[in-house]
Amino acid sequence: IVKSPALPDFRRLRPLRRTRSDRFAHAETVLEASRFVYPMFIVNGVNIVQPILAMPGINRLSIDMAAKEVESALNRGVTRFLLFGLPDVKHPDGRSAWGPDEAVQRCTQMIKAQFPHATVITDVCLCEYTDHGHCGLLSDDPEETVDNDATLPLLARAALSHANAGADIVAPSAMMDGQVAAIRQELDRNGFNDTQVLGYSAKYASAFYGPFRDAADSAPSFGDRRAYQMQTAQRNEAMKEIQADISEGANAVMVKPALAYLDVIRDAKSHFRDIPLYAYNVSGEYSMVSAAATNGWIDRKTAALETLMGIRRAGADFIITYFALEAADWLRETEGGIL
Repeated sequence: IVKSPALPDFRRLRPLRRTRSDRFAHAETVLEASRFVYPMFIVNGVNIVQPILAMPGINRLSIDMAAKEVESALNRGVTRFLLFGLPDVKHPDGRSAWGPDEAVQRCTQMIKAQFPHATVITDVCLCEYTDHGHCGLLSDDPEETVDNDATLPLLARAALSHANAGADIVAPSAMMDGQVAAIRQELDRNGFNDTQVLGYSAKYASAFYGPFRDAADSAPSFGDRRAYQMQTAQRNEAMKEIQADISEGANAVMVKPALAYLDVIRDAKSHFRDIPLYAYNVSGEYSMVSAAATNGWIDRKTAALETLMGIRRAGADFIITYFALEAADWLRETEGGIL
């Protein structure tokens, strides 16, 4: 047997990862269920559980069924929920977005009444509520698609309705310039100084939103959203978008999607260390892992935990993910996601 000669600067690192106990003890990053945000699709009605074909395991839920899901999540240690609503009727101006009796508003009231320690985050956008599927009022300029400034008061009105229902955090996702300022001013004007604003600050025009648009029935009926969402090539511009939201009063910021933009997450955490950073592990990212696992090409658990670990390692403080409930269970088995 020929042994390799010892080198003067030889250092053995493998012993630090020999057993799972060693790997956990020396882990630089760990996952925690309290860092997950669970997105939920809420519909009007009773006793409704509608499976979403492109997102196995995820359903559209009526409020009574959402209550059971929230309780299950809380028992797993997941305490943050992001609500998306599907109205019964859509309008050109998306007016159902601020209806006090709509699904998001009533679900928020339910969660805060039954589970007061849960954190309710509400998505503030018009795409689920407009009959054309765009995120605001249509512009007369076909190149612009959406009229930015005319949309701002509508987003503020929707955010205020969520705050009135008891939302802890409102999260504008329309990517309109000035949306955080408009919402912050409207909330403060009405006494909701403590309601937080989470800006979807760096939201890219992405192919990975496809399953969500099916789930939320929010695909645009014409054109696309590239005139107002960020283009994939932009990295430095993301820092400008985040800085703008912070300057307008955002309490936290977001990068969306996560996996194709890990560099942006890293940059955001480096530039803005003192503000909470969310990353959205979006529907397409979830569906790719789910589809590959269903076909036996990858292991669902290990692939999902590796994905979430990568997002957390890049710098995200909180991860919005459809894997939240499963991952919370897996963490009990794996000690912080260390396999």
